[in-house]
Amino acid sequence: MDLSAMVQEVFAPGGVLARADVHFQPRQGQTQMALAVAETVEKGGALVVEAGTGVGKTFAYLVPALLSGERVLLSTATKALQDQLFSRDLPQVAQTLGLPVRMALLKGRASYLCLYRMEQARHDVSGSGPGVARVLARVERWSQGTRSGDLAELTGLDERSPVVPLITSTRENCLGSLCPRFRECHVHLARREALAADIVVINHHLFFADVAVRESGMAELLPTVRVVVFDEAHQINETGVQFLGLSLSTGQLIDFGKDLLVAGLQHARGFADWTGLAHRLDQSVRDLRLAAGTRAIDTRLRWTGEAPEGCAPDAWQAALRGVALACAQAQEALDAASETAIDFVRLYERGAELLARLGHFAGSANLDAVRWAELGAQLRLTESPLDIAEAMRARILASPADQVDDDGWPGESAPGPGRAWIFTSATLGDDDKLSWFTDRAGLQDARILRVPSPFDYALQAALYVPGHLPSPSDPAHSAMLARWVAHWAAQLGGRTLVLTTSLKALRTIGDALKAQFSATVVLDVLVQGEWPKRALMERFREGGDHGQRGCVLVASATFWEGFDVPGDALQLVVIDKLPFPPPGDPLVEARTQRIEKNGGKAFRSYALPEAAVALKQGAGRLIRRETDRGLLVVGDTRLVTMGYGKRLLGALPPMRRLESEAEFEAAVQALTRTSTTDQTFP
Repeated sequence: MDLSAMVQEVFAPGGVLARADVHFQPRQGQTQMALAVAETVEKGGALVVEAGTGVGKTFAYLVPALLSGERVLLSTATKALQDQLFSRDLPQVAQTLGLPVRMALLKGRASYLCLYRMEQARHDVSGSGPGVARVLARVERWSQGTRSGDLAELTGLDERSPVVPLITSTRENCLGSLCPRFRECHVHLARREALAADIVVINHHLFFADVAVRESGMAELLPTVRVVVFDEAHQINETGVQFLGLSLSTGQLIDFGKDLLVAGLQHARGFADWTGLAHRLDQSVRDLRLAAGTRAIDTRLRWTGEAPEGCAPDAWQAALRGVALACAQAQEALDAASETAIDFVRLYERGAELLARLGHFAGSANLDAVRWAELGAQLRLTESPLDIAEAMRARILASPADQVDDDGWPGESAPGPGRAWIFTSATLGDDDKLSWFTDRAGLQDARILRVPSPFDYALQAALYVPGHLPSPSDPAHSAMLARWVAHWAAQLGGRTLVLTTSLKALRTIGDALKAQFSATVVLDVLVQGEWPKRALMERFREGGDHGQRGCVLVASATFWEGFDVPGDALQLVVIDKLPFPPPGDPLVEARTQRIEKNGGKAFRSYALPEAAVALKQGAGRLIRRETDRGLLVVGDTRLVTMGYGKRLLGALPPMRRLESEAEFEAAVQALTRTSTTDQTFP
């Protein structure tokens, strides 16, 4: 029996899945996707599948992948989704199919405990405060029992904790095989397990980091794999762009100085003026930060000449030379001390890499790239390609599966079907060719499949655009929207998610809602950034259960996607404005200019598809199950007054439209009268 026939049998009424789960319902779209995946696995090539919410895309690619008997690489967007896939979905499918499958989870090195750096941190903890010492002691106790060393196992450790960089390694500071704890290294052991496994679960960051620097172990792994699946594939372009360019941050330079000082005082005290070298480097980095000027946090500065926009070229270049000189002086001391400890060898290599990047940013940008400086908690210099299309065609998709060259990467083509590439997500574009995704990812020749959601959106959800709100460009827009949201969130007892298109709107709406409910103590207002993301999600999902107050969550950025709240806890999603790309962003400007230079219309072919995909992602937070009921509100009248609004409306799920405040009020009252399992929601 060929693979397609086996897959058809598994998903059929009365098939393996139906016998294993009494709640399983055969879905035409899920079976259609699974058969397309099976055909691609058998023949090779690339398949792009947009599978609407509720299709069951995870099972649709896992079943044929496992039944094929091939070695499979599964990549998803985040570490949280990795954990879910590895610990829940994969074992469930393998058990249902009765297949003995060796599975491995592989993350980036920052996810694993570094035993050597933990020991170093223990020696240096005296100056870090009692809080850090307590967390380190807890980590050390956990380290004695963990097998994987994955920090996700350590409940309660905030990923923003200052302890995390002390107990994890980076590509720059890892000692590799020279490390005295190398045989016990959790990163090394995870890579070995991955090489021995049938199914390996990674994330997009890890994949593209390796394409860029071949450092994560993927150079050995990928040539042995014939099936590669990218779930949440809509993120691969922006993820790939981050890694296929070049970046340098003041944080990297400061960390280099700190590690230089620690290693010098531990292993070669008196050999050089380590304190003076570290101080000069730290001061030069501060001078570089000052040369960038005082701007708002999270500002990207265009950089088309010698210096970023608004920076004095002479002062900027002088600051870069100052950092390079401080690094060069550190290099001289490290070279002289290299025989005394292995730490100095790796530090010298780091210094050389930093000097090379400083030299690059002191010159002109590559012609096919865009360069900018980003001001945040640190200053970051970035030079990036505009998309990953060329890299995908030349360095990834073109690689045959079965032979390896001298560098450990695929070489000459081997007989049999080539590698199968599967790209899938709930949102990949707003046209039949899914060109928003395929053009940027170099996948214009891939097979395209669009599978609609099985949800009855006309029954389950409604869309409303409040007509009384001012234009989004009006400074009063966010405050007025917040007052409107407060009224209806109170009616619903919380159950409200507000998605904003900017951090400024996030703060304005969050502050206004907090002020509204602080006196009444009716609802809890949760604002992104005030708690760890995981804690915010868990609290919101609890809603008003167990005697707690209902919740309103105000969030931006990452909450537009991957945030799953099925059931009663979420019944109202409010999007503050149409999510057009920010016009002042250097990367957006460069992409726009390329389109215009080639004779295209940037708004039509870039800004509108970007907004459509983002709007579709945000709207997707509302309905997650067949029994969910809810309301989507877009606080931007351009959706119904401008001609391009029809295209954006077409990208949304086919919800029914509410035309007046009275109709919206009736829909809210229906939600408060009924549960989400009641089919009488009008």
